[in-house]
Amino acid sequence: MTEYIPQTVLVVDDIASNIETLVTILKNDYRVKVAINGKKALEVVNSSEPPDIILLDVMMPEMDGYEVCRRIKSQIKTKNIPVIFVTAKNDGGDETLGFELGAVDYITKPIHPLVVKARIKTHLALLNHNLLLERQVAERTKDLYSTRLEVIRRLGIAAEFKDNETGQHILRMSKYSHTIAKGFGFSNSEADILLNAAPMHDVGKIGIPDSILLKPGKLTSDEWEIMKTHTLIGGKIIGVHDNALLRAARTVALTHHEKWNGQGYPEGLCGENIPIEGRIVAVADVFDALTSNRPYKEAWPVEQAFDLLLNEQGKHFDPKLIDIFFANIGQILSIKEQHTAEETSLT
Repeated sequence: MTEYIPQTVLVVDDIASNIETLVTILKNDYRVKVAINGKKALEVVNSSEPPDIILLDVMMPEMDGYEVCRRIKSQIKTKNIPVIFVTAKNDGGDETLGFELGAVDYITKPIHPLVVKARIKTHLALLNHNLLLERQVAERTKDLYSTRLEVIRRLGIAAEFKDNETGQHILRMSKYSHTIAKGFGFSNSEADILLNAAPMHDVGKIGIPDSILLKPGKLTSDEWEIMKTHTLIGGKIIGVHDNALLRAARTVALTHHEKWNGQGYPEGLCGENIPIEGRIVAVADVFDALTSNRPYKEAWPVEQAFDLLLNEQGKHFDPKLIDIFFANIGQILSIKEQHTAEETSLT
């Protein structure tokens, strides 16, 4: 059986007799913490065990209750703690100010035990209900994200089978993209979105005929024009969505063959008109394609691939991203070594 742990009430008042009265009323139903001034109250609120609800006096020396409430509500980690003002001030303007600062209730002195208990019970019940709803929303959001992510991964795998590429290629270029994105200044969450969107870069190859996609020799000009349509096909497969992950996946699919100098496809975008996600994946994808075996070529030595990236800096590739690539070359090569070894062990 789960042990019942009572919720915690923080009583803040500069008069000892007022604190004693409230402690007597509440001690049988709640854990009660006390503070004799605003500074002590904030220390308790910001401790490792903050209260669940606060009974806060208004008229205190040095820092009044309004200022204490203002500071509590200004911090992300404490702003949701319910604050009930307990005061002898009963002017309507005082109550209005209290509510404007974020308090949930206002009890005037002299207090009545039943009123205090009823107000605390009500607001703790509302707090607990809201916390439950937040957890449920968070869980459902996590499930939805996981489902979308799995769909993207499955489509990425489908494209791999079509293109005769390995899962390790997808994994390597995604991790290269993540590394470059972090170096560019992406937040952790933004870089993670790109990590999970990058595998969709070539999903449009599902719509390219095998006779072209798997041709061991050089493509004719007509075949090449068909091959280039895989970017547009990928954009259509993914579609237009508000979701950040799917939005990034579509951007990557459409723009990873655009070039900094405007000579890429499908739109001939140039410079910073190319979305940053597409510019990053372009570097990651080309490096891994060059250093991997393909039906039509042997893997290049990394030094030769490095030379091509440098020669194409400012032409094919965003020059800043090439600088970031080489600034993180240790991590790039570690990713390559790890996942090339895994690929070899599977063959």
